[in-house]
Amino acid sequence: MLLGATGLCPSFAQTTESAVPTPTPAVKVDKKIQPVTGKEGQMPTAEQVAETVILIYGGGGGRPVLDQIRRNGVERGKLTRTASDGRVEESTYEQRFVRGQSAGKDKIRMDQKLPTMEYALVFNEGSVWGIINGTAFTPKQDVTAEFRSHTQHGIDSLLRYKENGSTVSFIGKEKMKGLDLWVIDLTDKEKSRTRYYISANPDIRKTARVLWLEYEETPPDAAQPSKYRRTFHDYRYSQNTLVPYRSVLYKDDKQVLEARVQTVTYGIKMDDEFFKNPEAAAK
Repeated sequence: MLLGATGLCPSFAQTTESAVPTPTPAVKVDKKIQPVTGKEGQMPTAEQVAETVILIYGGGGGRPVLDQIRRNGVERGKLTRTASDGRVEESTYEQRFVRGQSAGKDKIRMDQKLPTMEYALVFNEGSVWGIINGTAFTPKQDVTAEFRSHTQHGIDSLLRYKENGSTVSFIGKEKMKGLDLWVIDLTDKEKSRTRYYISANPDIRKTARVLWLEYEETPPDAAQPSKYRRTFHDYRYSQNTLVPYRSVLYKDDKQVLEARVQTVTYGIKMDDEFFKNPEAAAK
């Protein structure tokens, strides 16, 4: 789980007011679904685990439900960042998205409101730029890297692994802190790897939830890679789909970011102007 010359990119407050909800499509959900565990004594395949996760996050309806409901949406919440020197910075955010056929074709706009400023980051079919006071700017490398990694190393990457051309491999079944876990690796087309730790609880109400994920990345200003871990908490259902309302990101075992979702609404009528670069639009 990040403002515009010529009037093409409204301010944070304006984007909030312009959202027009559309009715959620009626979806038939199979509530009798059971997790895919294979025969007793046998380990499931990576594909079985991934497809079970997709099934559960779709409220029992799986990929068709996710494709139908999560085609676009708006998420609002709060971010708490902890700097390396211990300083804490809080902000509110509003993230809009429109899904493409794959993650590389997605459109994402994240408006952030800090005590001293407001700005937006936009991802539009592979390109990233920022907007502040109506003017486009090139974000710092670390900001762009964080923005990209949030989607590259997230739950959504697992839910759309087939669409993105990613591969999954089964690492094993483990028990940590009393929890039964499936562990799988996802490798995307850029050869970037994310390891997922997924609940293997036999209780259908708790199974196949991503509890945390891990990955390594080399920050733009570093020579060596850092180890990242993102944990997911407070799962709730939103429009028949499973959503973690709190997540925490750790870098080398130190907390750097906490995100708390306040509201999330899918099926929002989205104007393409939200995702346009004001400089390109002015030409």
